[in-house]
Amino acid sequence: MTAGRTTEQPRAQDLSMQEQRVVELSIQGMTCASCVGRVERKLGKLPGVEASVNLPLERAVVRVPASVSDADLVDTVVRTGYGASVVHPEDAPADDAGAAPRLAARLDVAAVLSLPVLLISMVPALQFPGWGWVVLVLSLPVVTWSAWPFHRAAALNARHLSSTMDTLVSIGVSAAFLFSAWQLLADPSMTQHVGMSMTEHSLYFEVAAVVVTFLLLGRSLEASAKQRAGNALTSLLGLGAKEARVLRTVDGERTEVTLPVGTLIPGDEFLVRPGEKIATDGVVVDGHSAVDTALLTGESVPVEVGVGDAVTGATINTSGRLVVRATRVGSDTVLSSMGRLVSDAQSGKARIARLADRISAVFVPVVLGIAVVTFLLWMLLSGDLDAAFTASVTVLVIACPCALGLATPTALLTGTGRGAQLGILIRGPQVLEDTRTVDTIVLDKTGTVTTGVMAVDDVVPLSGTSAAEVLRLAGAVEAASEHPIAQAVTRRAVRDGRIPTAADFTSAPGGGVRARVDGAVVTAGRTGWLEQHGIRPTSDQADAFDAAENSGRTAVWVALDDAVAGVITLADTLKDDSREAIGRLRGLGLRPVLLTGDNAAVARQVAAAVGIDAQDVHAGVSPEGKVEVIRALQDAGSTVAMAGDGVNDAAALARADLGIAMGSGTDVAIEAADLTVMGNSLEQVARAIELSRRTLGTIRANLFWAFLYNAVGIPVAALGLLNPMLAGGAMAASSVLVVLNSLRLRNFGA
Repeated sequence: MTAGRTTEQPRAQDLSMQEQRVVELSIQGMTCASCVGRVERKLGKLPGVEASVNLPLERAVVRVPASVSDADLVDTVVRTGYGASVVHPEDAPADDAGAAPRLAARLDVAAVLSLPVLLISMVPALQFPGWGWVVLVLSLPVVTWSAWPFHRAAALNARHLSSTMDTLVSIGVSAAFLFSAWQLLADPSMTQHVGMSMTEHSLYFEVAAVVVTFLLLGRSLEASAKQRAGNALTSLLGLGAKEARVLRTVDGERTEVTLPVGTLIPGDEFLVRPGEKIATDGVVVDGHSAVDTALLTGESVPVEVGVGDAVTGATINTSGRLVVRATRVGSDTVLSSMGRLVSDAQSGKARIARLADRISAVFVPVVLGIAVVTFLLWMLLSGDLDAAFTASVTVLVIACPCALGLATPTALLTGTGRGAQLGILIRGPQVLEDTRTVDTIVLDKTGTVTTGVMAVDDVVPLSGTSAAEVLRLAGAVEAASEHPIAQAVTRRAVRDGRIPTAADFTSAPGGGVRARVDGAVVTAGRTGWLEQHGIRPTSDQADAFDAAENSGRTAVWVALDDAVAGVITLADTLKDDSREAIGRLRGLGLRPVLLTGDNAAVARQVAAAVGIDAQDVHAGVSPEGKVEVIRALQDAGSTVAMAGDGVNDAAALARADLGIAMGSGTDVAIEAADLTVMGNSLEQVARAIELSRRTLGTIRANLFWAFLYNAVGIPVAALGLLNPMLAGGAMAASSVLVVLNSLRLRNFGA
């Protein structure tokens, strides 16, 4: 490689990336994986265009350079034989209100007319002189009007010298009907006799009619199942409030004005009463309440919020009155971000899905060839025109790759939709395959394994003052400080009883606090702070202090007047479910590794409490060091997942083979991750990996059965061992079974 190429190529790539944009298209008329592959290939021939088409959603996500217009994309799809339109972000989800009734009407006509055709053709006792002509008339609307979607699609594809599943159906049904009509016209007296068995005539009207009925029934069930699979995203996007009680100042007075949520702008303050949904993301500026976040996070326990706490739109205020200042509105909200992530994941393709698409692209021409060869071989070997025709038509009918086209997208739709309901966002289908290979999970300590909130662990009296009195005095003097340690001490003191008022308060950053309480001077803080005020602990007291800190806790001196009264120890509290969650991760075959910037003593204590081996603890690690730890694990042969929630975790999340962001964390961490859990529970991380693996397993099972069906069915049909009607029923059933198997994911975590 020359130096010129080394320097110029990245510039060209960067420029291309900068100019690229994403367009979403709604595509009408696709019926199978072959259609998907054809649209993707045609769009991909445009310069710089990369397309991913989703069959159940009937959508295409297209990455295009600035030089390609939306009209170019739409024209390309239309020339390919399908309808297309650009989907704009503000558009409501597409709902083809006329498609379902039309499909149902075609199915009703086919079912009503096919039943007498089937009975007359197959039950000798129901036959009468000239029954063949009646069967021809009854089956004609079925193979024309009811089967019109198949014929229309086949004709469109034929114009472009291509073929799809509809080509197989159209040719098979038309061949069965036209061959039978030709036989009847050639010998009008063929059905003048009654009581004819199937082997005594060469009419296949019932085959054509029943195959169409089975296929329409399969499509109807598929449409219903696909709609249910996509309902999770629709319901997710519909969770938001429709109106907000905005506070406006009119003539110097604050009044409520009810406005549509879409009119809110950042900075607006709105009122949320108990039982109401929070209109948009914001910060509480007045009030205290418990907020039910289950709709977004899947967590059943309401979260306490007060002034300064962030709240998320679409969550429910359960108790107190809140005034919230809007910080994010419209497409910038957490709810909208969730919708985009889910939609992107459902529109993408896993590597395993692309394999199926490549096979489907050549599948139909191969099947047409097999059908022709089957007909010729039967004619050469047996000379039986009826047997040759039946075998070739059966090959065409049973080979339709409907199940193949539905195997991946229906599972992906259902799995990602269920994940959204549980507060689990899968960024793309490739994440599913990444979860399968992960064998090590690196856990950031603060905010992931622990709450990140300090709490009083113990109060050790070191003189005649009781532990309760030490805590009461410390709580009073710390109440005036905003330091997290001071707030933790005050919370515990208030919980245990009333605290007195402090006077003459002074403090020093990183040192401590000092104030007069009940006539005595109370000093709380580090050793240097006490010494600065002439208070010197004894050697025994210093040993007690050092022992507390060496155990991984934070220790604070408390002195009364000029003498040490006691030591208060604090620790970052473990999340309630951390130990169970890590056990669950081990059950998934993952080796947990603890990563923290805290000191080794703290890290060892936390690791021991949750069941992480001492050799898998990395303490005192910087953000850059976290990346190095992950790289070292990867170099040692591990496939690494990383779970974290802070800005300092973003680089490590991006470096890991699978990045998992806690949704309670920062935006930059979420953006760097492959998978996001919207709550703050480590249990959700285990659940997210389980769901991802279950979804991938469902995709693999669907593809296995779809491939097996065709691999077994085509040879059986070619050997003449299968009736075309049974082949049509089996083909429709395989598609429905694939969809129903995918829908089982809706019960995950229930």
